[in-house]
Amino acid sequence: MIPIKVIEEAAFQTIRRGATVISDDVRGAFARAIDMELSPIAKKGLEDTYKSMGLAELRDKPACPDTGWPIFYIKMGNEAVVEGGFMALEEAVRNAVRRATKAGYLRATMKHPLTGYDPGDNIGPNIPDFTYTFVPGDRMEITYVAKGGGSECFGGTRQRVVAFADGMAGIKKFVIDSFISSTKAGAICPPNILGVGVGGTANVAANLAKEAACLRKIGSHHPEPEIARMEEELTDAINSLGVGIMGSGGRTSVLAVNIEYAYTHIAGIVCATSSNCMVARRATIRILADGETEIRTDPDWFGGR
Repeated sequence: MIPIKVIEEAAFQTIRRGATVISDDVRGAFARAIDMELSPIAKKGLEDTYKSMGLAELRDKPACPDTGWPIFYIKMGNEAVVEGGFMALEEAVRNAVRRATKAGYLRATMKHPLTGYDPGDNIGPNIPDFTYTFVPGDRMEITYVAKGGGSECFGGTRQRVVAFADGMAGIKKFVIDSFISSTKAGAICPPNILGVGVGGTANVAANLAKEAACLRKIGSHHPEPEIARMEEELTDAINSLGVGIMGSGGRTSVLAVNIEYAYTHIAGIVCATSSNCMVARRATIRILADGETEIRTDPDWFGGR
């Protein structure tokens, strides 16, 4: 049985690491962007951000002042047993969010959408957000994602229905148009990781886009060759726009374009985009059946497909 106190501490550590320790794949993508950049302004912007990533880890401070929505993706083994069950699990995660807010790893940014009431601890209806997937085995994994305000609600997410007749060309046009619109709105912080959800209902496409943006490592490719090829083509097309870091111009406007899909109705293809911040904050911890924990570098969220 997995002890509930272990889950709370593991959740707290994912928040702390997600806020302060930038993943190696993100740092590697920045290093490559710096090497290939020709614009002095863009190069300095990339270098300064890369340096800031290191200082956040060194000083154990959040890498960005917008600590975002507290979002948790939980991979649960089918044979895993949690002390107190799933209700206790979710309360343990809420306690971890409260602790992280008090410790300064999260800012108290979650408020009532109409009255503005601020509980001061980032806890409220449907927040934190939980998404589950079930896999064989008796262990569990907790992945924390910080989804920033701009990348999520101020223009970083877009949605459209594409006709079947427009096919891949229509999907590509939507993705490029969406990135341009999001950038012009001043809502996102390029270079982004751009997630694309294709198919399913409106909420399915949006969830797939967010998962593709937040849970896929930079450099990964969809296992289906046609989808992987579209990811590469869209990455090249968006980088050719010359948006660059924070719109200053340059050769890197996205660090990756990741696509996930669901089967859809013949009436049309729902498409969604979701931008993730350039620092792409996430952290994963595996909890074994005996309560031992392991830090993981890859959420491997789509590994069971």
